Amino acid sequence: MFRLPYRSILSPVLVTLIWVLLSGCGNSHAHTEPLIEFSRVPTAAEGTPDKLEPIEGRVTGALPGNRLVLYALSGVWWVQPAAEQPFTVIQPDSRWKSSTHPGVAYAALLVDNRYRPPLTVDALPEKGGPVVAVATVKGTPASSLQATLQFSGYQWEVRRTASNRDSSWNLYDPANAWTDERGFLHLRISKQQGHWVSSDVKLSRSLGYGSYRFVVEDVSRLEPAAVFGMFTWDDFGPPREMDIEISRWGEPETKNAQFVVQPWVVSANAVRFTTPPGTLTYWINWERGRVSFKTVRGSSSSQETRAVAEHAFTSGVPVAGNERIRINLYVYENNRHPMQQESEVVLEKFEYLP
Repeated sequence: MFRLPYRSILSPVLVTLIWVLLSGCGNSHAHTEPLIEFSRVPTAAEGTPDKLEPIEGRVTGALPGNRLVLYALSGVWWVQPAAEQPFTVIQPDSRWKSSTHPGVAYAALLVDNRYRPPLTVDALPEKGGPVVAVATVKGTPASSLQATLQFSGYQWEVRRTASNRDSSWNLYDPANAWTDERGFLHLRISKQQGHWVSSDVKLSRSLGYGSYRFVVEDVSRLEPAAVFGMFTWDDFGPPREMDIEISRWGEPETKNAQFVVQPWVVSANAVRFTTPPGTLTYWINWERGRVSFKTVRGSSSSQETRAVAEHAFTSGVPVAGNERIRINLYVYENNRHPMQQESEVVLEKFEYLP
């Protein structure tokens, strides 16, 4: 308590200040109504297991023991980032961060220790009981974030969001994909703040059945943990994935390339081979019920050139849909032979013939 023996000499301003301080003491333990905020919102897209994006925000008014449960809307609300990892911790500074698969909208639930998050819900729970607060936000329009480049007369979208491809967490930077004065496409794995950062581009439109040709400079000396891929992928339907992949998957003693019709776990769906040094030309020839792959030396435009490797698949070949060609260079996590140096791949040309 303050003693005011000389009340008469206190100014009205000082008296008012003392009254504010005293009256504030009685409310110092009043609980603030919980509020969830988003500071970083992922793009709006249909869900796909191949893509993860960062999501961040802050919470005010949370009590000790409160946690967040994140959801992404893709048909139904899916818990994020995974069923076995449904809770997001609130940091001491009230901020939170996590990752999520794409959705057209995102939600954050502030919950106490009684809440058991289901994998999916048709509708979000309302505030009450173990649910302390609920917040939703629409996904950021992809057009406001999309970086593009021109290569071989086509427009390509450059990836900037993280992914969990082949059970390997990868970050991406648009600066790791560019074209030089010759028009050649460069893809790079760089080291940034102690993390490996990859590169990925995809065509801005689907081309469907036809012949796809890629002319690539020497990739025979890629590190075992590096993966260079040229493949089809559908973001909105079945993956429709057919691959040419240059990688030893972290094992130096294995062959460094393969043709694949996914899923690769079916033994007949993958054919391994070895890429020799020097520039090579790769083809994917896709028709209904059949896809054939071929690799030849040099920058040949003729498929009559003697093959380094070739194979045709007639089982499990996807039908055309909304797939697009993607080209990427990323890191495959392998504890025995991890990535050691930055890496770069150069593509001289891409060509499509219907």
